[in-house]
Amino acid sequence: MTSSLGRRTGMVLAAALALSLLGAPTPAAAQTAGGDPGAVVVATPVAPDARPPGVADATYVTYWTTGPMNEPALSTGAVLLPPGAAPPGGWPVVSWAHGTVGIADACAPTVTGKLVGPYVQYWLDQGYAVVATDYVGLGTPGVHPYLDGPTEAHSVIDMVRAARTVTPSLSNRWVALGQSQGGHAALVAASMATTYAPDLDFRGTVATGAPSNLENLAPLVGPGFPEVPLTGSTVFVAYALAGLRASRPDLDIDSYLTPLGVDVLNRVESLCYEEAAPQLDGISIGQLMSRPLGDPAVLAALRTTLGVPVRGYDRPLFIGQGLFDDVVPIPLTWKLTSDLAANGQQFVFRTYPTGHLYTMPASLPDTSAFVRSLFG
Repeated sequence: MTSSLGRRTGMVLAAALALSLLGAPTPAAAQTAGGDPGAVVVATPVAPDARPPGVADATYVTYWTTGPMNEPALSTGAVLLPPGAAPPGGWPVVSWAHGTVGIADACAPTVTGKLVGPYVQYWLDQGYAVVATDYVGLGTPGVHPYLDGPTEAHSVIDMVRAARTVTPSLSNRWVALGQSQGGHAALVAASMATTYAPDLDFRGTVATGAPSNLENLAPLVGPGFPEVPLTGSTVFVAYALAGLRASRPDLDIDSYLTPLGVDVLNRVESLCYEEAAPQLDGISIGQLMSRPLGDPAVLAALRTTLGVPVRGYDRPLFIGQGLFDDVVPIPLTWKLTSDLAANGQQFVFRTYPTGHLYTMPASLPDTSAFVRSLFG
């Protein structure tokens, strides 16, 4: 594990190296231990023949944001423009938070090129600019702190700032949109957007298939953790523990793991989800653990990272959930919506007779009208 200073120094060196390879001068942000949130370090226009179909213009960016422990961190992402001329006031912005891809650099959407699927394409076709973060540690130095809600939320918000720096045709009006891991990120972003980035005009959030209340299950994670009939659970837990191990070496996460658990965490640091899932098939969460995650410091860290706020939402919020979701089961979301209601939060909650990924297209008639109303 590297120290905090080592991580930050590594990020700065990586940014400076990238700039030197591009033949560009090194900006002040890359010469110090971190720039202002949203400050752009590198911007690379995507050649027309390399843009996804239906994207009129695209730019890859590396930018500063706020990472684990509120330290400066680098993230990467993409700015995608729809065809045509920008409307008066600039393109309305959708900040897209993607679902689980893995925690290795090779898994980052700007690396794999898997930026625009049918769902994202739909929003481009509706006349929105889409800005899409990779998240901290995906394509930048360090291990991606998977399901670290505040860090992911900062990446989502600062992506808008960075995008407006490199693309003047973007409006400052924006919404957060996320699925699965991205739904988690979008929810946390919604709870802090107006205070963290008052320079932007945040309009609201759509979160589908968003995991919540995982921190309440953390005290149960140990050698006797029962088999759960859910897809990918061992991979997701391994990703979360690997990210926490990297960002909080003081917690000594390895001391909670069996030799198999240490091996699994080491492996998943370099495996995208499609590779990790078959490798971990047949390995239970309990097999990873040598003792329960019972230390108060560990549980406090997991509450901070995994927890979804149940108050602080000052802009419209839409939550969509599949009734047959076997990745994020609906009881977790029922608990979330109950807690939101108990705290006087205003939100729209819709369920769909679908599984995890199919909630995105199934919800489009509702979410497209919701987002359209946010932009007036």
